[in-house]
Amino acid sequence: MSSPIIISVSHRGTTHPLSLLPHATLEYLQQRLEELTSVAPENQKLLFKGKQNVSSDAAITEAGLKDGTKVQLIGPTAEELGGLKATESEHQRKERILRERAQRAPVKVRSTGSSAADPRYTFHSIEPLPHLPNPSSARDLLTKLANDPAIRHVMNKHQFSVGVLTELAPHEQPHLLGLNVNAGQAIKLRLRTDRYDGFRTYKEVRRVLCHELTHNVWGDHDNNFKELNSTLNKEVTEFERAQAAGTHYLGSAGFDAPQSALEAEAQAYVLGGSRVLGGASTSSATDSPEERRRKVLEATMNRLRKEEQELEDRCGTSAPEQ
Repeated sequence: MSSPIIISVSHRGTTHPLSLLPHATLEYLQQRLEELTSVAPENQKLLFKGKQNVSSDAAITEAGLKDGTKVQLIGPTAEELGGLKATESEHQRKERILRERAQRAPVKVRSTGSSAADPRYTFHSIEPLPHLPNPSSARDLLTKLANDPAIRHVMNKHQFSVGVLTELAPHEQPHLLGLNVNAGQAIKLRLRTDRYDGFRTYKEVRRVLCHELTHNVWGDHDNNFKELNSTLNKEVTEFERAQAAGTHYLGSAGFDAPQSALEAEAQAYVLGGSRVLGGASTSSATDSPEERRRKVLEATMNRLRKEEQELEDRCGTSAPEQ
């Protein structure tokens, strides 16, 4: 995988650091800048040393951008242009950009690889903390998360790009489980237990990762956040269930598949859902199969709700003040 290029783009006194792959196009850069500054691509003028006159589908390296380049963005924002755009709320603006991006033809990427996954939508670097014990184990865990097929699936589907995937030290804001810096510039995860030589379980950390990936789009833990976060967790579970359905297991399929199915169904109602199951959750030997299933589903939903509330309470990410 190519190393990312880190550039800084200044607009109206605010500097936006961006992590891009060398074969990302100017068109993709312009889309990212529109999300950050509300300056439409057709109104953007980029000033930086060594710029070449190239088309928008050219790679950023062909335009002269390289690691460490400082860029000045000049152009009016949508609000300054007046009209309909001036009346859009911040959420409406984000929704419009995401909707237009989904309707737009795929952005061209210069790549020599043959993978079907878009190389932009990934973790561009992995950085364990070298001063902590067992940095190689931390790197292995971060690498497993970055290469997790279900995580790669949702990142590609929702067009998530993260500059750096790293860890939170046990002493670094110990009340936090995760932190998303600048909507994907970096995601920090608490990999370790309170003991420096112990690690949290993989599924715990991956669930925090899904939570922090949601912050690439939404800053506050509002209903928009809850809906997308629920979708990501459900898609991860359904992806793994689909993979398991195509694999033959000796002895374990009868246990893993139903649990995954229940997990996916429960996830659909955990965040923002209104389904009420009712009744006690304690199983009885006289319960029918449907009643046992209902109780297991209810217990799973309750567990997921508690886990999600803990993630919100222990997440250090929030939307910037306007």
